[in-house]
Amino acid sequence: MNNKYKILPVILAGGSGSRLWPLSRDSFPKQYISLSQNNELSQIQCTLKRINNIKDIFNPLIICNEEHRFIVAEQCREINVKPSSIILEPFGRNTAPAITLAAIKATQNNKDSILLVLSADHEIKNNNNFLNTIKKGIKYANENKL
Repeated sequence: MNNKYKILPVILAGGSGSRLWPLSRDSFPKQYISLSQNNELSQIQCTLKRINNIKDIFNPLIICNEEHRFIVAEQCREINVKPSSIILEPFGRNTAPAITLAAIKATQNNKDSILLVLSADHEIKNNNNFLNTIKKGIKYANENKL
């Protein structure tokens, strides 16, 4: 499938993970830890690897809390992912402002891209179904139906 537009993955990693205390804490929220006995990768690493096989994709833009910037950079390095940008939030402002910031950044750098907004801490059991659903969304977006 040839896409009219390239895809810009936006990874939202700004949560504090407070509901999973004591496993997750302010200094090291759940998106940066592994929650699986079968996988050593953190939640954000799984999110980044999950989208590896999408065609016509930019390097991801990651939005995280300012105090987690080194964790994000190191975890990306560990799996050979080079973010196009890491946007640092001085404090969390929830999902809508983070997506708005990503959209503004996308229009500055990647005219006419499609944003693929993903949470850094979701567990996806069936990656094939997940990717097929994304491909359908990309198809509609490329046809200006979204």
